[in-house]
Amino acid sequence: MGRTDTRARWRAAAVLLAAGIVVGPVASPAIADGSIRDDQWHLDAMHAPEMWKVSRGQGVTVAVIDGGFKLDHPDLVGQFLPGKDFSGSPGGVGTYGNGHGTQMAGLIAATGRANGGKGSVGLAPGVKILPLKINTGSVGALVSTDFLDQIGQAVTYAVDQGVKVISISQGINSVTAVPADVAKLNKILAAARAKGVLIFAAVGNEAQSGNPIDYPGGLPNVVGVGAVDRNGTVTDESQRGPQVALVAPGKDAIAACTEPSGYCKGHGTSDATALASASAALVWAVHPEWTANQVLRVLINTAGRSNGGDVRTDGAGWGAVRPRVALTDPGDPGPADVSPLPADGASPSGAPPAAVSASASVPAPSAPSPTGGVAVGAPSAQPKADVSSGSGSVVPIVGGAVAGLALVAGGALFVVRRRKSAVQPGAQVPPVPQQQSMGAVPPPSYQPPVAPEDNPYTK
Repeated sequence: MGRTDTRARWRAAAVLLAAGIVVGPVASPAIADGSIRDDQWHLDAMHAPEMWKVSRGQGVTVAVIDGGFKLDHPDLVGQFLPGKDFSGSPGGVGTYGNGHGTQMAGLIAATGRANGGKGSVGLAPGVKILPLKINTGSVGALVSTDFLDQIGQAVTYAVDQGVKVISISQGINSVTAVPADVAKLNKILAAARAKGVLIFAAVGNEAQSGNPIDYPGGLPNVVGVGAVDRNGTVTDESQRGPQVALVAPGKDAIAACTEPSGYCKGHGTSDATALASASAALVWAVHPEWTANQVLRVLINTAGRSNGGDVRTDGAGWGAVRPRVALTDPGDPGPADVSPLPADGASPSGAPPAAVSASASVPAPSAPSPTGGVAVGAPSAQPKADVSSGSGSVVPIVGGAVAGLALVAGGALFVVRRRKSAVQPGAQVPPVPQQQSMGAVPPPSYQPPVAPEDNPYTK
């Protein structure tokens, strides 16, 4: 279903809700007084009020690469620095085809000033956001080269501005990505990491649709982020694989957005990526002398692992990011110039791991789709990019309640209508780096439940 039909549904739902008529499952109000903050479960689970006594991310800038931003959202006024538009579309950074970029910025840095101080709050409300706009498919046709090239340009710009944390809740899967474009972006990301920048990227929401590798989330020079629910269980949609380094809340997260009410409830690895980026900002604000390797090592060493010890899994990576623990009991940050994510998959604890080469090769794609389309790498044409934000469907908050319809049109707010492409014989992405997969990838439809006592956010 197209975006227009989806919006019409929401408008109709809002009218009926205002009249007291329930359409499908509708959640209760956030709380009686209409506070949005008090319904942001992920902040309480991550012990945000306790963390904010130590750090609010002050002095740190997070670059958010997305499809445009509502710069005048009441919860985000004053949080944006002058950004830049790489999308090639008219209107500049402050225009948008959907509310995804605003939502990611809100999860990171919203202040809660709206509604008389009852708005949404970001995990790191002291940070500033550098908004960098790319074309995520909401304006005109999009091909692999344009999408990955715009991400590369935005990353380079952010590095040149002195940004230390970059958050990318966007991706293109390996079936439609052109290998040469992926390799070019990987070099840019490697250069950024070499300059001490920490880049977080969503691993994607297609675990139940073939579990492909997404780029840039599957590249070795980013921190791949998956999603967990409020019980600490990896969500069914969160993609699995050795590219997953950390997980963070990515289910039913309420944040600022561009809907008329100003707030949306979403799900997906997009949300998790924004919260992982904010976590790094919280730690870096207190330890500005640390390098990217040290900040990431502490986030890994303090992550909550339901399986105990230093065991890594392809679903949850090294565990759920817990900035509260990273701030109060960080431990030894380790060597400044050694990556905590070695290619051989060694434990981040104990002996210092070997450094990861900045020129590490690009992971190979998963099995191609059997459907037709333009071959990847074919010289005559490029496939339309299978571009997806790391976020799933988003439900707007209407009148203090979550407006629910039985079905949101397949995440159409954020996912480009896709055309799969076959992989041309002989067109190969560079081989996978020698990275050990610690723990078999579970079937996409199954994730062992986390026992209540093992929930990383209750410890």
